[in-house]
Amino acid sequence: MKNVSEVENPKSNIKQYQHIFFDLDHTIWDFDKNAEETLHELYAIHKLSDIGLSSADVFIETYTQNNHRLWREYHIGNITKEALREARFKQTFLDLGVHPDVIPVGFEDAYVQLCPTKTNLFPNTHETLAYLQSKYTLHLITNGFKESQDIKISGTDIGKYFTHVIISELVGANKPDPAIFEHAVNIAGTTKYQSLMIGDSLEADVLGALNFGMDAIYFNPFKAEKPDEVKMQISDLKELTLLL
Repeated sequence: MKNVSEVENPKSNIKQYQHIFFDLDHTIWDFDKNAEETLHELYAIHKLSDIGLSSADVFIETYTQNNHRLWREYHIGNITKEALREARFKQTFLDLGVHPDVIPVGFEDAYVQLCPTKTNLFPNTHETLAYLQSKYTLHLITNGFKESQDIKISGTDIGKYFTHVIISELVGANKPDPAIFEHAVNIAGTTKYQSLMIGDSLEADVLGALNFGMDAIYFNPFKAEKPDEVKMQISDLKELTLLL
């Protein structure tokens, strides 16, 4: 499967969509980069070197692995929001050999307060969204938590592009559950056949949308292997201006 940029005339093969639904974290808002900045700051503030963690980078790497794993569990309903937040840093400290008695109190709360204020977006976000907004009605569908997502959206000034922001914990269903996609098209006043989903998660965003009957584009900036059933992918948001 060719990338969008390799297709000679991509627009000729694209149906006339009216509504485009974006994922937020890892698709527009650069979650890993913002988390890395936050954790470097918290490493210093909480003096983690004093409890045996000699490298912020090792702490960040271990946390990222745990956080991605726990989010996958949250997506499919195996754990709750509270369980995710309780486990991700506790497990990271334990994995790195920190005794439970010296795990910093309030570390998760400090992270939740600071990280959403970070403003790193993927390259070409504003230019791409402005272009798409001139042609389509744009919306967000996110499995993130309302208090954090509101801060991210306002802090990066991307709210102006989106007509609706659909947040899973308010809907009562997470992507890839078809119920959240059904809710999204209903609130947008459209149909799945006039809609397109764009996101980084194969399971939650892309396969979730495809299984619902909505077309999807896989945002794949790190060029991971793509399953055959996923027909469209991009590695840079600006490719959407060629495709759409």
